[in-house]
Formats: sequence, structure tokens, C-alpha cells
Amino acid sequence: MSHMNIIQAINSGLEQAMDQDDSVVIMGEDVGRFGGVFRATLGLQERFGNDRVIDTPLSEGGIIGTAIGMALNGLKPVAEIQFSDFIYPAFDQIVNEAAKMRYRSGGEWTVPMVIRTPTGGGIRGGHYHSQSPETYFAHTPGLKVVMPSNPYDAKGLLLESIEDPDPVIFFEPKRVYRAAQGEVPDEMYRIPIGKASITREGTDLTVVSWGAMVQESEKAAEQAAEQGISCEVIDLRSLVPWDVDSVIASVQKTGRAIVVYEAPRTVGFGTEIISQIMEDAFDYLEAPVARVTGYDTPFPYTLEHDYLPLANRILPAIIETATYA
Repeated sequence: MSHMNIIQAINSGLEQAMDQDDSVVIMGEDVGRFGGVFRATLGLQERFGNDRVIDTPLSEGGIIGTAIGMALNGLKPVAEIQFSDFIYPAFDQIVNEAAKMRYRSGGEWTVPMVIRTPTGGGIRGGHYHSQSPETYFAHTPGLKVVMPSNPYDAKGLLLESIEDPDPVIFFEPKRVYRAAQGEVPDEMYRIPIGKASITREGTDLTVVSWGAMVQESEKAAEQAAEQGISCEVIDLRSLVPWDVDSVIASVQKTGRAIVVYEAPRTVGFGTEIISQIMEDAFDYLEAPVARVTGYDTPFPYTLEHDYLPLANRILPAIIETATYA
């Protein structure tokens, strides 16, 4: 075991995947000699060479289009988009080509590729470097959508994603790239996509979150415990597929729930979770399901900590939901 942050865990996972399988290649802007804008690929080009760690032109559509072609011809590309805000020029390639290849070919072709991209706010990046676009891709059949919150999950989910026969959008919450730390196995291991993690057990209320907001949910749960409220915190880990069974089982136990997500409130992925809770656990609910989210505005620069659903906004929602009668 080694103590790592998320960046180190991603780097470890990539190195081990490339060492084990020559078909794994990395591509993106500045991923080679520079090691990526957040240094997640640092040292990999030096070890594996220019043919397997490829610095690309500044062309997101070109990066993803090339990766699709590689995947269709026997490689396992891991493409990096420097910020999730920059993924939109490649949107057509992702949702109309990569996502639909298995269906349009009757299962004859698959696209085993991973698109890694830092997501979310909290680094004073402003509205062009802080967006949370996960719901756009969760709405697209044929894609898997993953977002780890800690180093252990980051490495295990990345290795699982690389081996998946279908395209995976791998969102990395950059706000906790180095802040989230923990013990990570030195050897290879895989975490199944679609299995949530219960990071804190509780009896009074269920808090569902993913990415950087998991840590904020845990902080709020600790503060709620001081007031006698026992929260169960669930880290979804992946949005497509998402672990419906674990969430419903928790809500059936607690009878109350809130969903926390960083993206804008309207049509955020949390609305899907709330709808599923209403369909499958309505008879168990003792209070309306609440949500704590970003706002329906462009991500602000000077007010980002007011925009983000941090613990100071989550705690009042926990108290209100827990005391609803």
C-alpha cells in the first residue's frame, strides 16, 4: 500500500495498465513531455515512448475522432481532454460515433476507449474551467460515466474503465486532485462500474453525492452528528450505470434523503436519482427528498464558494429534512 492523492493514483493506474497491455495508449494535449496540465501523465512518455504517449494538436474533435479509430482497430486509447469545459468540440464524435458504434454495427464493433477529463470548480478557474457537464453524457445511451471521489476509487475505476469494451467518460474532480488522499494498493485492482460506496453509515437520513461533493457531504454529516442526526453518505462513483439498489435500500432504511451535486440545479443528474427514489421508495419516505446543488448560472469566478454546495449549505438541508414532520 502507498499513500497517494488522486493524481498519483491516476498515474499509477495508467502506468500499470500500459505495462501490462501494449494496446493501451495515451493521447492528448501536453500529456507527453509536460505530463499533462495537472501532471497526471508525468513520466509516462519517458518510460513508454512517443508512440504510446502522444502529444496531440489542440483539437478536441481530432483527439476523440482519432481515439475512436484507434479503438476500432485493436488499441485501447485513453484520451485526455485538459478540462471538461473543452470537451464540447468533440461532443459529436462522442455521442454520435463512439456511443452508437455497438448499436449501429449490431454488436460487431465496440469502442474500448476512455476519455479522462478534469471537472468541476473550486480552483478559481472561472466559467471556462469549472463546469460540470456529466449530465449531457449520462443522457446518451452507449456511454458509461464515471466520477471517483478519492484515490483508491480513482485507480480501481480507471483500470476497470480501460478494460471495458465500451466508451467511458472518466470525470476527475480537480478540486480534490491533491486534497483527497488515502492508502492505495501498489498492485493492480479493479472496482466494478455501477457499484456505489457507503462512506458513512447512518440511520436518520441518506445523503447521495459523487465527485468532490462527497467530501463536503461527509463534513456536513459529521456536523449533523453533533446535533444528534445520523446520516448515511453514499458515493455513487459512477452515474451510468448508477447503483439504484444501494440508494433505494438506504432510503428504505432511513426514510429521508437529500442529493448533493455541483452542477446547475435544473436537470442535474440528481433529478434522476430523486425520480427513482419516488418510484421505488415513496412509501418509505417521511419527508420530501431535497437537493443541494450549484445554481442555474454560469460558474462565477469571485463567488465560486457561494456557488458550490459546500458543507455550510448541505447542513441546513440535512437539518430541515431530518426534522420535517
